[in-house]
Amino acid sequence: MVFREKNSRGTFKPHLSIKFRSIEGELVTFSIDTTRTPAKYQQPDAYLITHAHSDHHGKSAMLSDRAVCSEKTAIALEIRHDRKYAGRTFKVGETIEVSGVKVHTFPNFHTVGSVAFMWENEVGTRILVTGDVKDASMLPECDLLITEANYGDPGDTTCYFDDDLEGFENAFRDNSSIAFGAYAFGKAQRAVELLRGFGYDGVIEMEDQSLSLTRTLLEDAGELEYLGNCCGDSISIVPPWDLDKLPSHISKFVMTGRSDYRYPAIQISDHLDARGLVDMVKNIDPEFTVVYHPNGHRPGRFAKHLDSIGFNALSIDKIENVLSNEFV
Repeated sequence: MVFREKNSRGTFKPHLSIKFRSIEGELVTFSIDTTRTPAKYQQPDAYLITHAHSDHHGKSAMLSDRAVCSEKTAIALEIRHDRKYAGRTFKVGETIEVSGVKVHTFPNFHTVGSVAFMWENEVGTRILVTGDVKDASMLPECDLLITEANYGDPGDTTCYFDDDLEGFENAFRDNSSIAFGAYAFGKAQRAVELLRGFGYDGVIEMEDQSLSLTRTLLEDAGELEYLGNCCGDSISIVPPWDLDKLPSHISKFVMTGRSDYRYPAIQISDHLDARGLVDMVKNIDPEFTVVYHPNGHRPGRFAKHLDSIGFNALSIDKIENVLSNEFV
Protein backbone atom coordinates (compact mmCIF):
# COMPACT_ATOMS: atom_id res chain seq x y z
CA MET A 1 0.00 0.00 0.00
CA VAL A 2 1.28 3.43 -0.98
CA PHE A 3 -0.03 5.96 1.52
CA ARG A 4 0.36 9.47 2.85
CA GLU A 5 0.56 10.34 6.51
CA LYS A 6 -1.03 13.25 8.35
CA ASN A 7 0.70 14.92 11.25
CA SER A 8 -0.85 15.98 14.55
CA ARG A 9 -2.06 19.25 12.96
CA GLY A 10 -4.07 17.30 10.39
CA THR A 11 -1.90 18.35 7.42
CA PHE A 12 -0.02 16.00 5.12
CA LYS A 13 3.58 15.15 5.82
CA PRO A 14 5.70 15.57 2.68
CA HIS A 15 5.97 12.78 0.15
CA LEU A 16 4.84 9.26 0.96
CA SER A 17 5.30 5.85 2.55
CA ILE A 18 4.98 2.27 1.36
CA LYS A 19 3.62 -0.58 3.45
CA PHE A 20 4.26 -4.08 2.08
CA ARG A 21 5.04 -7.64 3.11
CA SER A 22 8.62 -8.77 2.79
CA ILE A 23 9.61 -12.02 1.09
CA GLU A 24 9.52 -13.58 4.56
CA GLY A 25 5.94 -12.33 5.02
CA GLU A 26 6.71 -9.61 7.57
CA LEU A 27 4.82 -6.29 7.35
CA VAL A 28 7.31 -3.51 6.60
CA THR A 29 6.94 0.27 6.10
CA PHE A 30 9.45 2.43 4.24
CA SER A 31 8.97 6.22 4.32
CA ILE A 32 10.37 8.01 1.26
CA ASP A 33 12.05 11.45 1.38
CA THR A 34 9.86 12.61 4.23
CA THR A 35 10.09 14.16 7.67
CA ARG A 36 10.24 12.05 10.79
CA THR A 37 7.15 10.77 12.53
CA PRO A 38 7.06 12.07 16.15
CA ALA A 39 8.68 9.61 18.55
CA LYS A 40 5.44 8.98 20.47
CA TYR A 41 3.88 7.43 17.35
CA GLN A 42 4.69 4.20 15.57
CA GLN A 43 7.78 4.61 13.44
CA PRO A 44 8.35 3.30 9.91
CA ASP A 45 10.97 0.59 9.56
CA ALA A 46 13.16 2.97 7.55
CA TYR A 47 13.39 6.53 6.29
CA LEU A 48 14.87 6.23 2.80
CA ILE A 49 16.68 9.45 1.79
CA THR A 50 17.46 9.65 -1.93
CA HIS A 51 19.69 12.76 -1.67
CA ALA A 52 20.50 15.81 0.42
CA HIS A 53 18.44 18.59 -1.20
CA SER A 54 16.17 20.25 1.35
CA ASP A 55 12.93 19.48 -0.52
CA HIS A 56 13.59 15.79 0.18
CA HIS A 57 13.61 16.42 3.93
CA GLY A 58 16.84 14.74 4.98
CA LYS A 59 17.34 17.50 7.57
CA SER A 60 14.56 15.89 9.60
CA ALA A 61 15.05 12.22 8.73
CA MET A 62 18.83 12.29 9.32
CA LEU A 63 18.23 12.51 13.08
CA SER A 64 16.57 9.09 13.20
CA ASP A 65 18.56 5.90 13.65
CA ARG A 66 16.19 4.45 11.03
CA ALA A 67 17.48 6.79 8.33
CA VAL A 68 19.10 5.13 5.30
CA CYS A 69 21.17 6.99 2.71
CA SER A 70 24.47 6.83 0.83
CA GLU A 71 27.74 7.72 2.54
CA LYS A 72 28.12 10.91 0.51
CA THR A 73 24.53 11.96 1.11
CA ALA A 74 25.13 11.60 4.86
CA ILE A 75 28.25 13.77 4.58
CA ALA A 76 26.35 16.40 2.58
CA LEU A 77 23.53 16.44 5.15
CA GLU A 78 25.98 16.94 8.01
CA ILE A 79 27.78 19.81 6.25
CA ARG A 80 24.59 21.52 5.12
CA HIS A 81 22.73 21.29 8.42
CA ASP A 82 25.53 21.09 11.00
CA ARG A 83 23.97 18.03 12.59
CA LYS A 84 25.22 14.50 13.16
CA TYR A 85 23.69 11.90 10.87
CA ALA A 86 22.18 9.18 13.06
CA GLY A 87 21.27 6.47 10.54
CA ARG A 88 23.06 3.89 8.43
CA THR A 89 24.94 4.42 5.17
CA PHE A 90 26.09 2.50 2.11
CA LYS A 91 28.11 3.04 -1.05
CA VAL A 92 26.10 3.89 -4.17
CA GLY A 93 25.48 0.67 -6.08
CA GLU A 94 25.57 -1.61 -3.04
CA THR A 95 22.81 -4.00 -2.01
CA ILE A 96 21.89 -3.68 1.64
CA GLU A 97 19.44 -5.35 4.03
CA VAL A 98 16.89 -3.08 5.68
CA SER A 99 14.50 -4.67 8.20
CA GLY A 100 15.02 -8.04 6.54
CA VAL A 101 14.43 -6.63 3.03
CA LYS A 102 17.14 -6.78 0.39
CA VAL A 103 17.37 -3.26 -1.05
CA HIS A 104 19.34 -2.55 -4.22
CA THR A 105 20.74 0.94 -4.85
CA PHE A 106 21.43 2.57 -8.21
CA PRO A 107 23.02 5.89 -9.24
CA ASN A 108 20.69 8.47 -10.77
CA PHE A 109 23.41 11.15 -11.23
CA HIS A 110 21.31 13.99 -9.80
CA THR A 111 23.80 15.04 -7.11
CA VAL A 112 26.93 13.50 -5.66
CA GLY A 113 25.70 10.51 -3.62
CA SER A 114 22.10 10.51 -4.89
CA VAL A 115 20.48 7.10 -5.40
CA ALA A 116 17.42 5.17 -6.44
CA PHE A 117 16.20 2.29 -4.24
CA MET A 118 14.62 -0.98 -5.42
CA TRP A 119 13.28 -4.01 -3.55
CA GLU A 120 10.70 -6.79 -3.95
CA ASN A 121 7.66 -7.67 -1.87
CA GLU A 122 6.45 -11.17 -0.95
CA VAL A 123 4.89 -11.82 -4.37
CA GLY A 124 7.91 -10.56 -6.31
CA THR A 125 6.60 -7.07 -7.15
CA ARG A 126 9.65 -4.92 -7.95
CA ILE A 127 9.33 -1.48 -6.36
CA LEU A 128 11.66 1.27 -7.61
CA VAL A 129 11.97 4.73 -6.02
CA THR A 130 14.04 6.96 -8.29
CA GLY A 131 14.46 10.20 -6.35
CA ASP A 132 15.35 13.07 -8.69
CA VAL A 133 17.04 11.87 -11.87
CA LYS A 134 19.61 13.35 -14.24
CA ASP A 135 20.59 10.13 -16.03
CA ALA A 136 18.31 7.07 -15.93
CA SER A 137 20.60 4.77 -17.90
CA MET A 138 21.43 2.59 -14.89
CA LEU A 139 17.90 2.30 -13.49
CA PRO A 140 16.37 -1.19 -13.80
CA GLU A 141 12.95 -2.31 -15.00
CA CYS A 142 10.32 -2.58 -12.29
CA ASP A 143 6.62 -3.24 -11.64
CA LEU A 144 5.83 -0.22 -9.44
CA LEU A 145 7.71 2.98 -10.27
CA ILE A 146 7.75 5.88 -7.81
CA THR A 147 9.33 8.88 -9.48
CA GLU A 148 9.66 12.65 -9.89
CA ALA A 149 8.22 15.28 -12.23
CA ASN A 150 10.34 18.38 -11.66
CA TYR A 151 10.14 19.06 -15.41
CA GLY A 152 7.29 16.68 -16.09
CA ASP A 153 4.67 18.99 -17.63
CA PRO A 154 4.63 18.13 -21.35
CA GLY A 155 2.55 21.24 -22.08
CA ASP A 156 5.09 23.65 -20.63
CA THR A 157 7.81 24.73 -23.06
CA THR A 158 10.19 25.45 -20.16
CA CYS A 159 10.19 21.71 -19.38
CA TYR A 160 12.13 21.03 -22.60
CA PHE A 161 15.83 21.82 -22.65
CA ASP A 162 19.31 20.62 -23.46
CA ASP A 163 22.32 21.46 -21.31
CA ASP A 164 24.31 24.28 -22.89
CA LEU A 165 27.75 22.75 -22.41
CA GLU A 166 29.17 24.76 -25.29
CA GLY A 167 27.94 28.00 -23.75
CA PHE A 168 29.48 27.04 -20.40
CA GLU A 169 32.83 26.25 -22.00
CA ASN A 170 32.84 29.43 -24.09
CA ALA A 171 32.02 31.54 -21.04
CA PHE A 172 35.09 30.51 -19.07
CA ARG A 173 37.42 30.46 -22.08
CA ASP A 174 36.38 33.95 -23.24
CA ASN A 175 36.67 35.65 -19.84
CA SER A 176 39.88 35.92 -17.83
CA SER A 177 37.96 36.65 -14.62
CA ILE A 178 34.57 34.99 -14.29
CA ALA A 179 32.07 33.89 -11.65
CA PHE A 180 29.34 31.28 -11.95
CA GLY A 181 26.24 31.45 -9.78
CA ALA A 182 25.47 27.91 -8.62
CA TYR A 183 23.71 26.43 -5.60
CA ALA A 184 26.17 25.20 -2.96
CA PHE A 185 25.04 21.58 -3.09
CA GLY A 186 24.63 19.90 -6.45
CA LYS A 187 25.15 22.64 -9.02
CA ALA A 188 28.46 23.89 -7.57
CA GLN A 189 29.98 20.41 -7.72
CA ARG A 190 28.66 20.00 -11.27
CA ALA A 191 30.37 23.27 -12.23
CA VAL A 192 33.71 22.06 -10.86
CA GLU A 193 33.37 18.73 -12.68
CA LEU A 194 32.61 20.54 -15.95
CA LEU A 195 35.53 22.94 -15.58
CA ARG A 196 37.96 20.11 -14.89
CA GLY A 197 36.46 18.06 -17.72
CA PHE A 198 37.07 20.94 -20.13
CA GLY A 199 40.73 21.02 -19.10
CA TYR A 200 40.79 23.93 -16.66
CA ASP A 201 43.43 23.11 -14.03
CA GLY A 202 43.68 26.48 -12.29
CA VAL A 203 42.37 27.62 -8.93
CA ILE A 204 38.62 27.71 -8.36
CA GLU A 205 37.42 30.02 -5.58
CA MET A 206 34.26 29.14 -3.66
CA GLU A 207 32.32 30.41 -0.64
CA ASP A 208 32.51 28.41 2.59
CA GLN A 209 29.75 25.82 2.24
CA SER A 210 30.30 25.23 -1.49
CA LEU A 211 34.00 24.71 -0.81
CA SER A 212 33.45 22.35 2.13
CA LEU A 213 30.95 20.25 0.17
CA THR A 214 33.10 20.12 -2.96
CA ARG A 215 36.34 19.26 -1.18
CA THR A 216 34.62 16.49 0.75
CA LEU A 217 32.44 14.99 -1.97
CA LEU A 218 34.55 15.23 -5.15
CA GLU A 219 37.65 13.08 -5.52
CA ASP A 220 39.18 15.01 -8.44
CA ALA A 221 38.18 18.57 -7.62
CA GLY A 222 41.66 20.00 -8.16
CA GLU A 223 42.91 23.16 -6.45
CA LEU A 224 40.16 24.96 -4.54
CA GLU A 225 40.40 28.08 -2.39
CA TYR A 226 38.15 30.16 -0.19
CA LEU A 227 36.66 33.12 -2.00
CA GLY A 228 39.08 36.07 -1.91
CA ASN A 229 42.15 34.01 -0.97
CA CYS A 230 43.50 33.72 -4.52
CA CYS A 231 45.75 36.26 -6.19
CA GLY A 232 45.24 37.22 -9.85
CA ASP A 233 42.60 36.04 -12.28
CA SER A 234 40.62 32.94 -11.32
CA ILE A 235 37.21 31.34 -11.62
CA SER A 236 34.72 31.77 -8.79
CA ILE A 237 31.63 29.71 -7.95
CA VAL A 238 29.16 31.31 -5.53
CA PRO A 239 25.42 31.03 -4.82
CA PRO A 240 23.46 33.07 -7.40
CA TRP A 241 22.38 35.67 -4.83
CA ASP A 242 26.04 36.38 -3.98
CA LEU A 243 27.05 37.41 -7.49
CA ASP A 244 26.15 41.03 -6.67
CA LYS A 245 28.79 41.01 -3.92
CA LEU A 246 31.65 40.36 -6.34
CA PRO A 247 33.68 43.15 -8.01
CA SER A 248 32.11 44.74 -11.09
CA HIS A 249 34.98 43.78 -13.41
CA ILE A 250 34.18 40.07 -13.03
CA SER A 251 32.00 38.55 -15.75
CA LYS A 252 29.01 36.86 -14.11
CA PHE A 253 26.76 34.01 -15.26
CA VAL A 254 24.06 31.95 -13.55
CA MET A 255 23.82 28.19 -14.06
CA THR A 256 20.05 27.87 -14.37
CA GLY A 257 17.13 27.48 -16.70
CA ARG A 258 15.33 30.35 -14.99
CA SER A 259 15.05 33.79 -16.57
CA ASP A 260 14.54 35.97 -13.48
CA TYR A 261 18.19 36.64 -12.67
CA ARG A 262 19.87 39.87 -13.79
CA TYR A 263 22.90 37.99 -15.13
CA PRO A 264 23.11 35.86 -18.29
CA ALA A 265 21.85 32.32 -17.73
CA ILE A 266 23.58 29.16 -18.90
CA GLN A 267 21.23 26.18 -19.05
CA ILE A 268 22.82 23.49 -16.89
CA SER A 269 20.31 21.24 -15.12
CA ASP A 270 20.60 18.39 -12.65
CA HIS A 271 17.29 16.94 -13.89
CA LEU A 272 15.85 15.15 -16.88
CA ASP A 273 13.55 17.31 -18.98
CA ALA A 274 10.03 16.24 -20.02
CA ARG A 275 11.34 14.12 -22.90
CA GLY A 276 13.87 12.42 -20.67
CA LEU A 277 11.30 11.61 -18.00
CA VAL A 278 8.96 10.04 -20.55
CA ASP A 279 11.81 8.02 -22.06
CA MET A 280 12.80 6.88 -18.57
CA VAL A 281 9.32 5.50 -17.91
CA LYS A 282 9.22 3.79 -21.30
CA ASN A 283 12.57 2.10 -20.68
CA ILE A 284 11.72 1.03 -17.13
CA ASP A 285 8.32 -0.20 -18.36
CA PRO A 286 6.40 -0.34 -15.05
CA GLU A 287 2.90 -1.75 -14.60
CA PHE A 288 2.04 1.31 -12.50
CA THR A 289 3.69 4.67 -11.77
CA VAL A 290 3.26 6.97 -8.78
CA VAL A 291 4.56 10.53 -9.25
CA TYR A 292 5.53 11.78 -5.80
CA HIS A 293 7.55 14.98 -6.29
CA PRO A 294 7.55 18.04 -6.36
CA ASN A 295 4.69 20.07 -4.90
CA GLY A 296 2.36 21.82 -7.30
CA HIS A 297 0.73 20.77 -10.55
CA ARG A 298 3.54 18.97 -12.35
CA PRO A 299 3.09 15.51 -10.75
CA GLY A 300 -0.57 15.52 -11.83
CA ARG A 301 0.20 16.66 -15.35
CA PHE A 302 2.98 14.13 -15.76
CA ALA A 303 0.77 11.30 -14.46
CA LYS A 304 -2.01 12.39 -16.84
CA HIS A 305 0.41 12.36 -19.76
CA LEU A 306 1.68 8.90 -18.84
CA ASP A 307 -1.92 7.65 -18.77
CA SER A 308 -2.47 9.11 -22.24
CA ILE A 309 0.43 7.12 -23.71
CA GLY A 310 -0.54 3.82 -22.10
CA PHE A 311 1.18 3.83 -18.70
CA ASN A 312 -1.11 3.61 -15.67
CA ALA A 313 -0.12 6.45 -13.36
CA LEU A 314 -1.22 8.35 -10.27
CA SER A 315 0.07 11.58 -8.76
CA ILE A 316 0.66 12.05 -5.05
CA ASP A 317 -2.34 14.37 -4.61
CA LYS A 318 -4.65 11.56 -5.76
CA ILE A 319 -3.45 8.99 -3.20
CA GLU A 320 -6.49 8.09 -1.11
CA ASN A 321 -4.76 5.91 1.48
CA VAL A 322 -4.15 8.24 4.44
CA LEU A 323 -2.96 7.43 7.94
CA SER A 324 -3.16 9.91 10.80
CA ASN A 325 -0.66 10.02 13.63
CA GLU A 326 -3.60 9.53 15.95
CA PHE A 327 -4.03 6.00 14.59
CA VAL A 328 -0.52 4.99 13.48
